[in-house]
Order: sequence, then structure tokens, then C-alpha cells
Amino acid sequence: MNLIIVESPKKSKTLQQFLSSDFKIAATLGHIRDLPKKKLGIDVKKDFTPTYVIISGKKEAIKKLKSLQKKAKKTILATDPDREGEAIAWHTLKALAIGKNYERIVFHEITKDAVLNALEKPKKINMDLVDAQQARRILDRIVGYKLSPFLWRKITKGLSAGRVQSVALRLIVEREKEIKDFVPQEYWTIVALLFKTKGNEFEAILIKKDGKAIGKFGIKNKEQAEKILKDLKGAEYKIKSIEKKETKRNPLPPFTTSTLQQEAWQRLRFPAKMTMSIAQGLYEKGLITYHRTDAVNLSEQSLKAAQKFIISNFGKNYWAGSFRKFKTKSKLAQEAHEAIRPTYPEKTPEKIESDLDQVQFKLYDLIWKRFISCQMSQAIFDATKVDIQAKKYIFSANGQILKFDGFLKVYPMSFQETELPELKIKDKLSLKKLTPNQHFTQPPPRFTEATIVKELEKNGVGRPSTYASIISVIQERNYVKKNDKKQFYPTEIGFSVSDMLVEHFSKIVDINFTAKMEDNLDKIATGKKDWVPVLRSFYEPFSKNLNKKYKEVEKKKIITDKKCPKCGKNLVIRMGRFGRFYGCSGFPDCKHTQPFEQETLGIKCPKCNEGEILERRTKKGKIFYGCNKWPKCDFALWDKPTGEVCPKCGSFLVKDRLKKIKCSNSYCEFVKKKEKD
Repeated sequence: MNLIIVESPKKSKTLQQFLSSDFKIAATLGHIRDLPKKKLGIDVKKDFTPTYVIISGKKEAIKKLKSLQKKAKKTILATDPDREGEAIAWHTLKALAIGKNYERIVFHEITKDAVLNALEKPKKINMDLVDAQQARRILDRIVGYKLSPFLWRKITKGLSAGRVQSVALRLIVEREKEIKDFVPQEYWTIVALLFKTKGNEFEAILIKKDGKAIGKFGIKNKEQAEKILKDLKGAEYKIKSIEKKETKRNPLPPFTTSTLQQEAWQRLRFPAKMTMSIAQGLYEKGLITYHRTDAVNLSEQSLKAAQKFIISNFGKNYWAGSFRKFKTKSKLAQEAHEAIRPTYPEKTPEKIESDLDQVQFKLYDLIWKRFISCQMSQAIFDATKVDIQAKKYIFSANGQILKFDGFLKVYPMSFQETELPELKIKDKLSLKKLTPNQHFTQPPPRFTEATIVKELEKNGVGRPSTYASIISVIQERNYVKKNDKKQFYPTEIGFSVSDMLVEHFSKIVDINFTAKMEDNLDKIATGKKDWVPVLRSFYEPFSKNLNKKYKEVEKKKIITDKKCPKCGKNLVIRMGRFGRFYGCSGFPDCKHTQPFEQETLGIKCPKCNEGEILERRTKKGKIFYGCNKWPKCDFALWDKPTGEVCPKCGSFLVKDRLKKIKCSNSYCEFVKKKEKD
């Protein structure tokens, strides 16, 4: 018997389907060793030597793996093909005391061909990748364990700092400050509604005066707009030029981790963490290639399969005519890695819908369509640009009509169709209406799940595989929240933490410094740098500055805009036995306190019938839903209540992580039927 060790039972189940009985597949259930929870676990004086311990709850899994390993002829480590997977393989090697009698195999899709090919080309563990993962883990532990207590001392208990999360928080805080400081600038546009024959009106916008372009702020106020309208009184509108051309639109590349997270938010409103969880499930089922990748490469086999599918199902004119290959921008991305694509393009979303739950189907559908569309022909438009002379002014009108849909047949994207009437040069037009429009410049928008991922990637902060956890952590810490438009905004606590770090630990939250550190980690992964000097260059100035700041920095209060109802002074956020609360900044002269406000779901508590249900978090950051009258009322649920009651037993209906609506009573089997979107 040969033992193959993977991380996940789902992955092992998929592998077992096409491997013979000669192979026994077992799972580590994720990481099995890590730094200890209650102490630093790093000897900074001895080249940052880490002390690893078995993760709580993993002893049984290790015991089972050891038992199987003793009986095995060969032990094969088949964890994921990235730094994290390499680290899990190495920790497994150490925890099981396997020694040198092992093989390491890597595959980027869980298909029979990929796995059998990997078994024919076994390797040893890549210690450069392990060192890069170790260096990242140690860096993050040092920042978290050294800087968080500083925030407790100088702001309030229960706060935390992170090497990358603090940069993400800074981006959101700085965007909020830009919005608050933004001063709108007025500008005007003038639009003419014209026609050659009645019923065929079209709009044209003023673009030139005396042969010079009117810029965005060319018409600054109402007076200037009215002067132009006065000038145009009695003007003759005549076609000056017509330009017709065919324009083409190319399909987008297949997904990387980052672009998948962005598009899943834009189209499906899936948060990054949810997208990664669903993608993990699809990968483990053998339906998509590995979902943590910076590459847009595609295998020859997948390109041929796409070509065959497109020609068979849509016709030869819908295929690009040659294989469309995309260039990977990321310096780190390895050529062996592929983009995220379906492992079998012939498995259309409709064919496997019954094997997937609702959210898996939606994400697979998105991945499948993006891949197929990237090998389809361009979309072709007929575009027309018309310039219209009116005295010393020029108006412009644009038309666009879709001529051939190409890839848009599979992957729809927004575009505007505007049909202009048949026009000829020197044609005279009639004016129906001339409208001056007032506009004001808008502040930069708040970040969404998609745009914060894009910003992090643009600045080289973190890695696509870490974005989901970064976004999740800053929300769990109550540093940022989402508004009704699902945009991030900082809380008072978020402002205080970010301002403290920017003022006193500028390097930690400096985008360029963090990006350079990511670059160093990449160089460790490729064997170009040693991990110990990289850590030392970070730790020594950081430790020195931290010691200095403990002495220099005074405790800072989190001052809110809320006023004390007793004395009128601002309320501050404090930490007490039962969590955060508001207290008067005039303490001890004024001892007013009030509960820390949180938005409720607007659902009455079924237990006390006084309070309302709100989203809360455990000490470890796990979300649950409880009564806002706690500790007076201890009603709580893990899943989000919908506000409806179960038709069978009358308990709350809840929506679980996979958005399935079911009864909160574990003894009741009611589950709402899947609704079609």
C-alpha cells in the first residue's frame, strides 16, 4: 500500500475515484503544526528559530497518519502547489518523523491525467517555499504579538495590529479622509437635442468653441453657460464631418485569484472570503484548476478543448481563429501554474448543476464562461462620430451598434448602443431643445470588496491568496464596517488605530515598505535571498522603535462625535467587563456611561421579546447573532436569522453560510426549497 497525504477529506475523496486500491489517501485536515497561541514562540536571539506545536484537535489526525505511514511502502505528500501547501507537507514530514523516505508530488488540477503525471515525476520538498512561508508567519507573529499590546496600553484593550491588515486599514481610513476633505468643483455641459426628421432625435454635446476644445471645466458656472445659450440663439446646425469605423472588443483573460475575487463581488456580490471558500470546494471536487494563482497561462490541452467546444456549439466564426494566449504580469507567477479554469470545458454549468449547491453553481458558471469566452472571437461594433457646426461652436454625437456579438454571447459585458439616423455632410438639422446641465465633481468612492482587492494588488500589498483573510480580519476587529451600498468605512476605533500606527510606526503601514517586504518574501521563495537576514533587517529597527514609543507615547482616548447627555462633552469608547461601552470624556467629574451602539437586524428577540437581534463576535472573532439586551438576555444563534418563522415548528428561519434557508431548531428538518434567481 502507498500512502498519499493531502490536506482535505474532500480532496482525498476525489483522488480515490481514479486511483487504484494500491493507494490509500488520508488527510491532515489543514495545518497540523503552528506557533504556540499563548506566547511568541520565536527565539529572536537565535536566528528567529520558531518553536512549533501540534495544533489543538490535530492529535487524532496525526495518530491516524502515523499508523497508516508505518504500514505504507511509500509515503507521498500531495498537499497544495503553493507556499502554504509546501509548508503543510514539511510540517507533516516533521510531525510524522518520516525522514527521507518520502515523495512530494504537485498537481494544479485534481484530474486523473494530472495526478498520474505527477506520480511519475515525484520531487522532494522545496525548502525555499517553506522558508518563505515561515518568514511570512514569523513576521506576522512578531508584528501581532509585539504591536498589539502597545495598542492595548495606549488606546484600549482588545485591539490588534497586523503587518498587512494595518496597511489595508490605512487605505480605507485615508480614503475616508479624502471624502471628508473633498471640495466639489462646479462645471457645466450643454446638450443639443437635434433631428433631421421628426421622431429621429439624437443628442449632441458641445465640445469646441472657436476651434479649441472645451475641457471638463471649460464652462465653470451658470453665467458662462447662459452666455453660450445666448450666442447660439438662431444658430443653424449643420453636419460638418462624419466618421464611420468598425471597432472591436477583445475578451478578458481567464481568472487569477485576484480577478476572480473582484468579479465575484461585482457580479455575484460574493465577499472575497466566501469566493475563496467556494473555489476551494470546486477545486477539491476536481472541477476547476488550483484557485490560488497569479498566472493567466493556459495549457495546450485546455485551449484545444475550448476550441472544440466553441466550434461545436456556436460555429467556427465564434472561435478566435487561433489560440489566444495571455501574458502574466506577476513577476512571481510560475509558468507551470495556470489560470483558474474548468478542468473539463465540456462540463457546462448546466450539465453539473445537480452536483452543486446554489453558490457553487454561480461561481463555476462564472469561471466556465470567463474561460470559454477568452478563446472566442472579438465583439464587433459599427461606430459613428458626427461633428455638428453651430456658429463658432462644434457639437459631437456618437453612435454605436453591435454588429457581431462574438465572446459577448457567452460572457455579457455592459456597453451602450446608440443608433444615429442616416446623415450626410452639410445636412441641416433642426434643434428641438438646448439644455445646460450643472454638474459637480464627486469625491473618490469608498472601497468595496472588489476595489480594495484591486488596490492591494496594484500596490503589491499582501498576495491574492491572503486578500480574503485581510478583509475579513479588519471587519472582525470592528475597524471597518460596510454601509448600505456594501462599501467599507472606518469606525472610530479604526481611525484611532490607523492614526496611531501612521504617526508612530510609519514603516509598518507604509505601502512601499510593505510591498518591498512582499518582494523579499518572493525572493526567498525563489532562492534569491536567505530568510534570516530579511527578518533581522525588519526586526532590529522595529524593536528599537517600539521600546522608544512605549516611553514617549501617551494614552489616547477614542473620542466620538456623540455628546454626553449630562454635561455635553464628547463621549469616548472604553473597554469594560462586557465589552466596549461609551463613557463621558469628563470622567471622573462626569460618570455617565451608555451601551456601545450596534445596528440591529430589526428582528425582535423571541426569548425576551424586548431586545432586537444584532450581529456579534466571539473573542476569537467568529460571527454569531444575539440579543442586544445581553447579558440580561442570552438568546444567540450561529446562523443569520431571516425574520421569518418556520412553518413546521415556529422557530426562527436562518440563512447558513451557503445561503440555504433552514429552521434554527436542530430537531426540525425544515429546509426552504431552492429558489430560482
